[in-house]
Amino acid sequence: MMLPTHAMMGLAIAAPLSALAPDIAPAALAGALAGSVFPDLDLYSGHRRTLHYPTVYALLAVPAVVLAAVSTLPVTVGLAAFLVGATVHCRMDRYGGGLELRPWEATSDRAVYDHVRGRWRRPKRWVRYDGSPGDLALLTMLSLPLLVGLEGPFRVVTAAALVVGVTYVALRRRLASIAPVVFGYAPETLSRYVPERYRQ
Repeated sequence: MMLPTHAMMGLAIAAPLSALAPDIAPAALAGALAGSVFPDLDLYSGHRRTLHYPTVYALLAVPAVVLAAVSTLPVTVGLAAFLVGATVHCRMDRYGGGLELRPWEATSDRAVYDHVRGRWRRPKRWVRYDGSPGDLALLTMLSLPLLVGLEGPFRVVTAAALVVGVTYVALRRRLASIAPVVFGYAPETLSRYVPERYRQ
């Protein structure tokens, strides 16, 4: 799934705290947003493997949530929300398409790497691919309530995510054709950082 969808899922998980515990809600929202985005920082270095830990994040999230429930300091709440956001991100990647330039062709059996089992997990393709109409539908369902329920910078982030998501979906298939051409001109010193799928 696309990054805006991951980001909005993180905010959606933490959003109920805005009503239930408004004093810790900002830390939870910030932590969940950061955690939901963090795994995709490996986009150009072993994507869905280097920073994607579907089992490890989950195992770390459980004691972190317990600690945050006992000690509601911003740092403990933020850390717990970060780990929950990262866990959900990795799980969501499994429900989407495979790790390929044109995931609508369903040629890859790699969704996310499981470091504990030492193997790639297969994509379920419940959402066919990142930037698909189904991905946009999920993003919209997550974003609209957040636009109403959140305030300040989190509302701005939500609006921006929706705009970026709509634009990405509109361009998604064209980008798959453009990427190999653009990255083909990358200097040799940078070409080692270009993912293999962009050289197809």
